[in-house]
Amino acid sequence: MMISLSGSTPPTDQVHDQIRGLIVSGQLPAGERLPSVRQLAKDLNLAPGTVAKAYKSLEVEGFLTARRGGTFVSHSATTTAQPVLAAARQLADTSTQTGTNLDEAIRILRAVWPRAESNSGEPLTQLDPTSGEPDQD
Repeated sequence: MMISLSGSTPPTDQVHDQIRGLIVSGQLPAGERLPSVRQLAKDLNLAPGTVAKAYKSLEVEGFLTARRGGTFVSHSATTTAQPVLAAARQLADTSTQTGTNLDEAIRILRAVWPRAESNSGEPLTQLDPTSGEPDQD
């Protein structure tokens, strides 16, 4: 895992999102023991409270289970369907080969996502996937 302290995403959210991604992609299987809060904080050069907050959030969401002996990936945590993982890996490979960074790949994916809606339920403006600008209909 890598954490950026200079980005706009708080370290707690980065730890949370990366661990969740490892779980849903199947890279952290059910029953796998995670490093202790102190150990992961030391490895990532973060405060233990930052890691503890991420672990607690993942536990509340059902991805982790804390019990005597450590924190483990929950047996009820589900992984993403294999076709979706394969397509995501293909997108990552193609993006890397073409020099497209992660933020740009996400922006393009959002632009082509069908029936994308905002949190308010209102449809989002359709974007031109090549420029990221709203379509001029």
